[in-house]
Amino acid sequence: MRKRSILAASLATLALAGCMASGPPRIPVERIDRALEGAPGEAQPSKLVATELAFARAAQEDGQWTATRAFAGPGAMIHGPNGAIPALPWLQKQSDPAQAAKWAPREIWMSCDGALAVSSGRFVDPEGLVGTYLTVWQRQGREDYRWVYDSAQPDNPQPPARFRPEAQEGDIVVTALDAVQGNVADCPRGATAPDEKAVAAMTAGRQQATRTSPDGTLAYRWEHRSGANGPERYFTAYWLHEGKWQVAVEEVWAGS
Repeated sequence: MRKRSILAASLATLALAGCMASGPPRIPVERIDRALEGAPGEAQPSKLVATELAFARAAQEDGQWTATRAFAGPGAMIHGPNGAIPALPWLQKQSDPAQAAKWAPREIWMSCDGALAVSSGRFVDPEGLVGTYLTVWQRQGREDYRWVYDSAQPDNPQPPARFRPEAQEGDIVVTALDAVQGNVADCPRGATAPDEKAVAAMTAGRQQATRTSPDGTLAYRWEHRSGANGPERYFTAYWLHEGKWQVAVEEVWAGS
């Protein structure tokens, strides 16, 4: 089981944690297409990257919570330090802040059928605070993706000031988009998806949920649980890769 550290910014959770940013992003889309071209079948990571960047742009142009509501899918959940909450009822009560966070994806894991994906990326807020996000996306209809789970965590400790990205007007402040990696799960050939109860490791008293893509090639679960140092947020995603189930990403973040 491999553990991959994920870095990015989740709009909704950043607000719960007290983070935000500014400036309309300028996106070299042709570089994204070059980096992510060649995905098989319906699974096209570049489509999800385009959605994430449209989301980031809308946050700057239309307002943080306006955009977050517009890109939310049915049953979307925000997983903050105090636990997971239904996103839309909370978002309906929020007013757009003066500035919005800047972020962009760094890596994507997508089911073979393209119906479910997990993305991660980096963010920076107006004060220069940087951190990590995880977002789960579901395809709605044949084309559109909407987010259904979101969690984020500032880096602790923060990187030294000389290594932090500088906020430049008109730019998303993250590393080069050429670094975006698109990962597509193996298409099923007699393989069976992991048992959801085994994936979820259901435990009484834990706030958690588990989901699997329709074709059974990507699964994820999240938990809000008690840890050695207090409440913690746990997220893991599994994908069918090289003929076997592997951990795509696993992250544990402090709770309240």
